[in-house]
Amino acid sequence: MRLTSKGRYGVSAMVDLNKHDAEKFPVTLASISERQFISLSYLEQLFRALRMSGLVRSIRGPGGGYLLTRPASEISVADVIRAVNEPIRTTMCENAVRGCHRGKRCDTHQLWDAMGQYIYRFLDSVTIQMVCDKAVALDSLEFAPLENYMPKAPSDPQEVIITRR
Repeated sequence: MRLTSKGRYGVSAMVDLNKHDAEKFPVTLASISERQFISLSYLEQLFRALRMSGLVRSIRGPGGGYLLTRPASEISVADVIRAVNEPIRTTMCENAVRGCHRGKRCDTHQLWDAMGQYIYRFLDSVTIQMVCDKAVALDSLEFAPLENYMPKAPSDPQEVIITRR
């Protein structure tokens, strides 16, 4: 499994933002940068993506900074990871087109693909507030229905669309 710094730093920054805006005062990226040891320029990139995804809003001017757009209990860790465009890759296949094993899918592809879906299901059930409260326990999570994570088969076999980056 691979989750790079975008996802980890994005989640850390959102947790910090939630912890420090208790009075609903905007939080500056400089203060998050100092507390989380994340470069300011990197935070600016992450918060641009978080703002475009509607997870944060910016306040300009003196006393400005960032605020969450909704309660932290309504923002999942997966929302943040998706917002910063950080896919969780559990297979080596690219876009489900190029195989991970000499041009073909490896024998364990289905295993790793299912694990990736389960990871997203887990991260969708964990909120930023739960992370702040240190209340992430596997036995207390409520998972979304499994159908939400199953690939949908096209109604027409000829309808399969392959996109390239």
